[in-house]
Amino acid sequence: MSFSGRVREEICSSINDKDKKFACLYGMLLFCRDLTPERICFQTESTNSSENFGRLMKSIFKRELKCQEKMRKNGSIMYTYDINDVVFINNVFSAYHISTGTRTINTDIIATSSLGVFTAGVFLACGSVNDPSKEYHLEFACPEESIAGELMTLLRDIGVTAKIVLRRGQYIVYVKDSESIEDTLTFIGASQCTLEIMNVKIYKDMRNKVNRIANCDNANIDKVVNAAMKQIEDILLIDRTVGLDSLSAELREAAELRLENSGMSLQEIGDNLSVPISRSGVNHRFQKLKKIAEEIRSGGEK
Repeated sequence: MSFSGRVREEICSSINDKDKKFACLYGMLLFCRDLTPERICFQTESTNSSENFGRLMKSIFKRELKCQEKMRKNGSIMYTYDINDVVFINNVFSAYHISTGTRTINTDIIATSSLGVFTAGVFLACGSVNDPSKEYHLEFACPEESIAGELMTLLRDIGVTAKIVLRRGQYIVYVKDSESIEDTLTFIGASQCTLEIMNVKIYKDMRNKVNRIANCDNANIDKVVNAAMKQIEDILLIDRTVGLDSLSAELREAAELRLENSGMSLQEIGDNLSVPISRSGVNHRFQKLKKIAEEIRSGGEK
């Protein structure tokens, strides 16, 4: 089952009293495909949304509705409730105070505690959310521009950052921020799916942290190796030209230890000298060796 499917399943399982059923069906009706005095058409590819719509219509209006199923070219099934009984539609419009003009959200007819359930109904009618392991994206494909704006305002009232874009004739209210998606899912009653997103975020953050540490370690290793190779190059030049015996005992010991141990860090070299010294002390000796090598390259020594 897709992540959107799990959200719908969790939502539907929580609609268990009269007020919630009334509010949820209102959201599903207000954002369905067609809503006119002559026709109500609710369409979905979700089995959960389809069954929930039929169940709520029967519970609230005592009307058993027939659902039509049609196989689409992509292999999915389109579930359709097509209502043309104008008397019944008038009863629905009257119960929800739906005008014959434009669709608008009338929060006065919804119990304050059921506003989230109304939004859950909107999600069941036209919402979807991507798998959080791939992308953070939640959207509502709204039938009209005005009601899309009202939905965006509703979401912003609960602190959710939402925007609108026109896509293939539909007004899409979308949310990209992961925290806003979590807030939306919690608001509509899908708290378990919210926890899934949080777990995915924790996993992604840990993976990114491990990668950063690994990249940092690799960079440090590269720096140590490159520095050691340059030190060895300087020491070999000195050995070929003036010989290591020309160096002071301290420099010669450091040079020989480096030639024998190319993978040692400066601290490790310092610890293995006959008289151990600090990392900065070892670095100081190699700087002297570097200066001698540079003088040889410039012709200062023969």
